[in-house]
Amino acid sequence: MNLPTTATDNISEVLLKIIEFTQSRQKILIQNINAMHTGGFVPRDLAVEEFSKLMEQAVCEHAENKRLLLQDGVNVKFGTNGSFEVIPVIDEKAKTLFEQSRDEYLRHQIDKLLENSINQRIAVEMLKQMKAGGQVIGRCLN
Repeated sequence: MNLPTTATDNISEVLLKIIEFTQSRQKILIQNINAMHTGGFVPRDLAVEEFSKLMEQAVCEHAENKRLLLQDGVNVKFGTNGSFEVIPVIDEKAKTLFEQSRDEYLRHQIDKLLENSINQRIAVEMLKQMKAGGQVIGRCLN
């Protein structure tokens, strides 16, 4: 059971967490490329699906109850005063690609970097809009 660890009334906190997550993920993905010729190398990534689900839950809680509740996951931990920790995990798909074809593995890492960059840019732009007085409109899916 995930217990709430942080509650706040500011949805911009979600966007800041997304930005921080994508920055951390970018570092891991770049390390995956830089270290691919190192003996014993195993590609890692952050738990993207887990993080996404936790952010969706936080946004839904905010929409329904006008408060933001950040809950811990297995590999994603929210602490006090905005602290935030993500634990890298072995990327099994990348590991298989790495073993089969280094070219395909490299393309896969580059695709992940591009996707991550887009996600980061979207969060940054949404945060800018909020700070400029615009509203971020979304809906919760059940």
